[in-house]
Amino acid sequence: MKKLSINLFFAGVLLIASCQEVLEPQPNDRITNDLVLTDAGSVRTVITSLYRGLANLQAVQIIAADMTADHLTHNGTFTQYIEVGTKDMSASNGSANAMWGTIYSMLYTVNFLLEGVPEMDNLVDSQKELFLAYARFFRGYGYFVGVNTFGDMPLVLSTDITANRDIPRSPKAEVIAQIEADLLFALDKVPEESFNSGDLTNGAVKAALARFYLYQENWDKADEFATDVIDGVGTTDYELEANFGDVLTDFSRESILEIVYSANDNPGTSTNYGLNNLFSTRREIIPTNDIVTTFQSSGGDREAVLTFDPNLIKGSDNGWTVSRYGPFDNVPVFRLAEMYLIRAEARAQKNNLNSARSDLNIIRQRSGVDPTDTNTKNLLLLEIERERQVELGFEGHRWYDLKRTGRVNEVMRAFTPNWSDKNLLWPVPLREIQNNPGLAGSQNPGY
Repeated sequence: MKKLSINLFFAGVLLIASCQEVLEPQPNDRITNDLVLTDAGSVRTVITSLYRGLANLQAVQIIAADMTADHLTHNGTFTQYIEVGTKDMSASNGSANAMWGTIYSMLYTVNFLLEGVPEMDNLVDSQKELFLAYARFFRGYGYFVGVNTFGDMPLVLSTDITANRDIPRSPKAEVIAQIEADLLFALDKVPEESFNSGDLTNGAVKAALARFYLYQENWDKADEFATDVIDGVGTTDYELEANFGDVLTDFSRESILEIVYSANDNPGTSTNYGLNNLFSTRREIIPTNDIVTTFQSSGGDREAVLTFDPNLIKGSDNGWTVSRYGPFDNVPVFRLAEMYLIRAEARAQKNNLNSARSDLNIIRQRSGVDPTDTNTKNLLLLEIERERQVELGFEGHRWYDLKRTGRVNEVMRAFTPNWSDKNLLWPVPLREIQNNPGLAGSQNPGY
């Protein structure tokens, strides 16, 4: 019997109270979880805790991607969002603490599974392979978000308390290699279909690989995995919804993986990760004038993710609200529309412009936008970027897209005079540096 009792010196939790500033948690030297591996059911219980970690991670990833860039800005009193909105994050920022802590909490649970499952005599080999595939997918996805947010990260591959107490950051290239290995391990080992898109399937693994290879500029692999998802090769037969508005419902036909929130951690009711609370109830965070203009000028029906109330206009409040996440809405991780846009970009980069334009137009026409006839590579890539803004807006992509395409400084310096190279990465949380001697002297530039 293996019990999870490990040092979580990395752990951080984002605490959002409806009437007070976000509070940082008090550091804990040890956190003991009552997770015990005895049989297949107990393993599934631990895997369920990884889904909860993914829920927390996806919420803060949306803030990172859309608020560090030009889609969202602060509109309230919470210091951590003021810092992100003004492009002046501190090393004590609560959102950075939340993301880092969530990732490493997930990683310790993953490593607990990877160490414990192979030793379980009451599991057959096929069960072990399945559970290990789940675990490695979550580790790969967690590190994927982390390395693109913080850069170099400690590679924590065990639950050894002594080794992990003094572990340095590994070079980004090593972390990326681990991500690829983890995602490829999960490939074709998890189910092709599930009851709904709240469960991990092979389609989600392929979608993650398509996104991963797009970021690595491996156009052939990005094309290959996106095509597999689009064509239903080894996956569920996903379908684009006829109208964009239908995408905003839970478990749409094009949903590949989405976060199914419980009554306790729902984004509308949670006091920990309340997207609906932040965007709609308190309106701590609002869309920027730039992204509102982008939606309005793009045409079609994607503007359904926004609402406008002139009675809210005052000071810097433009009256617009992100209405993408209602009080009980799931949150998307991968959608079929993203796969079309990944394939369009990959094929444009390979100078297969006709095919790239065709994929782009499928998404444009679904939303009632006239097809493009752009026939030059650079202009087509810019149109794909713009389409990603309005199609995938507020789903956690913008900052990462601008960085991976090399356009972040150009776009963001035009957006705000406060932009600097410091904002290319989030800070390593100060508390982690103070608690882990291996991180001493390795803070990101500018913090």
